[in-house]
Amino acid sequence: MHAIMLKAKLHRAIVTHAVLDYEGSCAIDGDWLDMSGIREYEQIQIYNVDNGERFTTYAIRGEAGSRIISVNGAAAHKADVGHRLIICAYAHYAEAELDDHTPRVLYIGADGALSHTSNAIPVQLA
Repeated sequence: MHAIMLKAKLHRAIVTHAVLDYEGSCAIDGDWLDMSGIREYEQIQIYNVDNGERFTTYAIRGEAGSRIISVNGAAAHKADVGHRLIICAYAHYAEAELDDHTPRVLYIGADGALSHTSNAIPVQLA
């Protein structure tokens, strides 16, 4: 058996560009791609915290250290500059890998800078 699990997440990344006349995809700061383990051209799911839009595209490498999050092509209709996004990548894992699996999570602060990283999602309290 295989399970589809969260591989990586950028939590509350801030849209810096929304470029309608681009081929598509989402440009992400190259440093953040490397830290998260998201590969260039990997499928990603994007969840817009500000308007509730959810969509699928793929990651492309943005300039390292730039903090760029550019939603491009048709997806630019789903996010505006300044919107907060949750960007997730998922992967298939074998049963034997599940006990030791932890996602890589990057938390982005209100200023658009990397706040901290984690290998776990906090437990939700009642």
